[in-house]
Amino acid sequence: MQSLLPRSALFMPGSNARALEKARTLACDAVIFDLEDSVASGAKAQARDFVQQALAQRAEYGDRTLAVRTNALSEPDLSLDLPVAQRADVVVVPKVSSVTELTSCQRALDGSAAALWVMIETPQAVLNIREMAAHASSVAPSLRAFVLGANDLALGAGVPQVAGRWNMLAWFSEVILAASAAGLAVFDSVSNNFRDLDRFEEECVQGVELGMAGKTLIHPAQIEACNRAYGPKAVDIERAQAIISAFDDPAHANRGAVQIEGEMVERLHLASAHETIRRARAFGLTA
Repeated sequence: MQSLLPRSALFMPGSNARALEKARTLACDAVIFDLEDSVASGAKAQARDFVQQALAQRAEYGDRTLAVRTNALSEPDLSLDLPVAQRADVVVVPKVSSVTELTSCQRALDGSAAALWVMIETPQAVLNIREMAAHASSVAPSLRAFVLGANDLALGAGVPQVAGRWNMLAWFSEVILAASAAGLAVFDSVSNNFRDLDRFEEECVQGVELGMAGKTLIHPAQIEACNRAYGPKAVDIERAQAIISAFDDPAHANRGAVQIEGEMVERLHLASAHETIRRARAFGLTA
């Protein structure tokens, strides 16, 4: 799964050994072992030990992407987190707000093959996101994605978290546009109320429509709806297969556009169609 962008990325408290073991059986595409917010200050050392043990048993997690969220760049625990986090597939760094901090994230990964995801959780990060994305390839070549952190973002901006998230959509879109221009992905923020699955599913659909690649989760109950929303649908797979077949037809070899069921489809859509089929096969949605 590491070669694919996950649909669902479930945060698991690093200090909860039972939860880390349970993650081996869950249907999430990625597990984020958390060393930050969900771990009390007195349990940080134990959390690092538990996460290190989990990473040493990599095969038990199958093809799930394994990530570690460290403490923030300004926290003394970061230097202790890094030797553990660097063994994961992905290192997630919270509260990154500038190109300078992005550069520090890359420096912290020196010698590691892990990919980098950084969390956009402050008003300053949103204001700086264009610059961060534009410079990512030069200052942080390991960067693959931005992860929205709506809880901290709302707190920093002094706004409530409301149904539909209308008051933060402009900020989300700013991050998505900047990321897209730089060839980076965006993962949606967690949803706090894991019992309100209707509202959660609405957020998933909203994230897909905004152009996000997947969503971070806080509870296993959210996995099914997330995978359903962010995975290729049957109609998407059928359309992708039709596009591929149309352009594979020798009669269309020199055409830049073909007609499919009354709609003109350009050759530029072919790469997207192949990606849809690739993801569908990887997620077991088609043969």
